[in-house]
Amino acid sequence: MDFKKLKKVLSEWQTELKVQGWNLLFWNNHDLPRIVSRWGNGKKYRVESAKMLATLLHFMQGTPYIYQGEEIDNYNDIEILNFYRDNLKKGYSHQEMMETIWKNGRDNARTPIQWNDTENADFTAGTSWLKVNPNYKEINVEDALKDSDSIFYYYQKLIRLRKENDIIVYGDYELLLAEDDSIFAYTRTLADEQLLVIVNLFEEEAEFILSNEISFEKKELLISNYEVDEDESITKLELRPYEARAYKLS
Repeated sequence: MDFKKLKKVLSEWQTELKVQGWNLLFWNNHDLPRIVSRWGNGKKYRVESAKMLATLLHFMQGTPYIYQGEEIDNYNDIEILNFYRDNLKKGYSHQEMMETIWKNGRDNARTPIQWNDTENADFTAGTSWLKVNPNYKEINVEDALKDSDSIFYYYQKLIRLRKENDIIVYGDYELLLAEDDSIFAYTRTLADEQLLVIVNLFEEEAEFILSNEISFEKKELLISNYEVDEDESITKLELRPYEARAYKLS
């Protein structure tokens, strides 16, 4: 991932489409591998990185899209099968091909929804076109609904915040720390209100220092993917792996 390019491209969409159109905000679709596995950590920090990526996108201007599902290691996609066959003939090894497929294969985003921990994740009593990810015993809808701190409820809170705060929908966007190698931070401004969104997109800890140009009298923590002391100063923060926070400033 070219992180600075990512910030530049997403920011251009925010600013250049401001009066020309309306953004569609999404990380995943049926032709792309899961963003948590590509830019997050699907194992040790699965929950934290999933929430971080959701925070980064949902506070931007536009219409957010949410795509369901998890990853697999089995492939029925004709494009992948042809890619594998053709490149083996060119001299690439099986391991080289599988590393590319694991990273870019679109079947990763097409596995059956994991409803619970029963057989086939309760998706079907027969044989599904793509096999169910074996992690359905630990990752499924039923367990997510029982856990008040799950990714599911985090998304619900993000959606509620958008409905309750016009600034998320209509506020002007400004990128902060454009040259920082770890942090994606931006503001949204509407009248006398301002949002500050701070995201560490990586597994290593990162230091955030607030610009002197941003002034405020009050701050309200709207959402975070870690436990946070709401009285903590935001002038300088040590962000944990994949940490995300959003504040309302006034």
